[in-house]
Amino acid sequence: MNIQTDRKAQRRSLFWTYRYFIIILGVDAFILAARPVTGGLVLRNTLVNFREMLAVIPPIFILLGLMDVWVPRERIIRLLGEGSGILGVLLSILLGAAAAGPLYAAFPAAGVMVRKGAKLSNVMIFLGAWSTLKIPMFLFEMSALGARFAVTRWLVSVVGILLMTQIILRFVPESDRDAIYRKHAGEAGSGF
Repeated sequence: MNIQTDRKAQRRSLFWTYRYFIIILGVDAFILAARPVTGGLVLRNTLVNFREMLAVIPPIFILLGLMDVWVPRERIIRLLGEGSGILGVLLSILLGAAAAGPLYAAFPAAGVMVRKGAKLSNVMIFLGAWSTLKIPMFLFEMSALGARFAVTRWLVSVVGILLMTQIILRFVPESDRDAIYRKHAGEAGSGF
């Protein structure tokens, strides 16, 4: 009886873990059944996106695993933690701007930063820089739209990221911030 209960709990947990993937497949199947031509395009796009994720995510996790092992927590706390000040902000911008890959690859990196003791505002700045300040995009804008446009957009984006970070931190209560740190400390399998 206990074995059956455990298996049901495992299936429920497995479904819960992959619920969004299952929902997407269900929506694709529904569209394919209702409108075969459109459904074929939707299914093809889903598979292309899934294949792209499979190509990007494993190298990211390998790099994050190496960072988790090789970079001591004390160094992250010193450079990006509570007392890091303007150095932490600048490093967060630099790390985010120098990164490559889609935004969904930034979230596991942000999780490692939180687990290593980075200040939450620096993690948000890192995510903002990853999404809008990428160096290759900046160089492309310089060549295609001119230096004045590229520098202006980059500076406005930095100001926007810093403002958004402060606004978000004002609306996120301290208890939720602590919950984020506890969650990531739990993923590491150690107490926080």
